[in-house]
Amino acid sequence: MKATPTIWTGRVLTALFALFILGASVTPKLLGMPVAEETMNQLGWPPGYAFGIGILELVCLVLYLYPRTNILGAILFMGVFGGAMATQIRTGNPLSSHQLFSIYLGLFMWGGLWLRDPQVRAMFPLRR
Repeated sequence: MKATPTIWTGRVLTALFALFILGASVTPKLLGMPVAEETMNQLGWPPGYAFGIGILELVCLVLYLYPRTNILGAILFMGVFGGAMATQIRTGNPLSSHQLFSIYLGLFMWGGLWLRDPQVRAMFPLRR
């Protein structure tokens, strides 16, 4: 299959999403960086949850990047994003910068998947 500009755009979006998740979320949690525990504490999570959430995010990312399981990974990520959004709402953080950030990530993630995978485009076609 020839890679069209649409597919390449999807790959770029997917790579940016993956790098962001790895750098901003998974790595600090798995390496036990103080910023991860401090952030979790500020959001009302008890100590020790960051590592488990980091593992969950890494598993979702691997599933999302692997072509045979990319839809499952995206769906599971939406569950993680929903939990993150609920936490932001519960703590009363600002709407557009914190509460809706999970929606922004989800749109970016699904957009990359939709552009790079013709089967996903067939399942969710744009109507004219």
